[in-house]
Amino acid sequence: MPEGDTEANELAANAANSVGVVTPRDFTYPQPFTFKSGQELPGFTLRYETYGQLNSDGDNAILICHALSGDHHCAGRHSPEDRKPGWWDNIIGPGKAIDTNKFFVICSNCLGGCSGTTGPSSLNPATGRTYGTQFPFVTIHDMVRAQKLLMDHLGVRTLHAVIGGSMGGMQATLWAILYPTFVRRLLAMATTAREGAQAIAFNEVGRQAIMQDPAWNKGDYTLDSGPRVGLAIARMMAHITYLSDASMDRKFGRRKKAQAANGDAYTFDLQFEVESYLRYQGESFINRFDANSYLYITRALDQFDLSQAYGSLEAGFGPVQAETLVVGFTSDWLFPPDQNRSITLALLRAGKRASYAELATDLGHDSFLLESEDLYALVRGFLERAHEPVVDFSI
Repeated sequence: MPEGDTEANELAANAANSVGVVTPRDFTYPQPFTFKSGQELPGFTLRYETYGQLNSDGDNAILICHALSGDHHCAGRHSPEDRKPGWWDNIIGPGKAIDTNKFFVICSNCLGGCSGTTGPSSLNPATGRTYGTQFPFVTIHDMVRAQKLLMDHLGVRTLHAVIGGSMGGMQATLWAILYPTFVRRLLAMATTAREGAQAIAFNEVGRQAIMQDPAWNKGDYTLDSGPRVGLAIARMMAHITYLSDASMDRKFGRRKKAQAANGDAYTFDLQFEVESYLRYQGESFINRFDANSYLYITRALDQFDLSQAYGSLEAGFGPVQAETLVVGFTSDWLFPPDQNRSITLALLRAGKRASYAELATDLGHDSFLLESEDLYALVRGFLERAHEPVVDFSI
């Protein structure tokens, strides 16, 4: 079969259970918004996408919360020619685990981001320049409150579920605490109730790579400039934490680039395939992400600590009414299984309906993003079962 026919057939197959071509939309909140820090914006914009239809009762909505480097585009394509679907297209769509024939699915770019949502790269109406580091410090709490305003705007009366992995899991968990009567189900994956010292350390290395780049200029740079080298290095380093030793060894091993295989080994030019992969990750990231947003969002991750905020996890989970499923992954060394398990244990000690599942993978922290029939079955079962689950803490 000609190569062109093969590609056409693959696209047709993907389109059969895809949400298709989607158009991002903007929600503008025109009133002052006060951050947890006490700082204020005169208003803000959230960019978002929706898939499926909201029912007449406004109660079939599922909110997807994205991770640090994600955005609002989690399913479908932005044009018929777009070959790269949304970041969770494998799980969202007609007949998929998050079934858009049944559910109205929403994903918004988080406050402080840089993909159409108000953040450090947005224009400050008071100065006519980008906010830069004059932007208010943002927290996971602020992100969730902004999302709630979007839900109200869309006419959502109850969330059937709120779902997220990594930073998205932090947001999802806080949703169930802040708006307990609004959230029926909570599904958090590869997440934590507070980062450990190692995760904070990795974030700090990334921030220093950015801030030590002379082009950062204390956060004052134009949209077409900025600390591109520092941001690329931050992304390269962070991306390593999203994978695992086993997955990287399987994908790259010690294979060398073709041009380096027979060349001089005693240079600093690209030699190994894994080096090329990381440089590609860094280069592609700087074309879609703002360095100041990276600083702000990683600091929001570091400051997220439910135990400190509420005195204990059990106290924090006191208001929760949602049925909860937490999913950990055995090879995740950024937010390892014990951090996910501790959320479930605290919910159970607080008398909540909670269960925990641990999937054996060697794909690392990003396991929740990759294709997995076991994960699909867990998600579908949790979202679609009509009865209340029996509490099961078998691991």
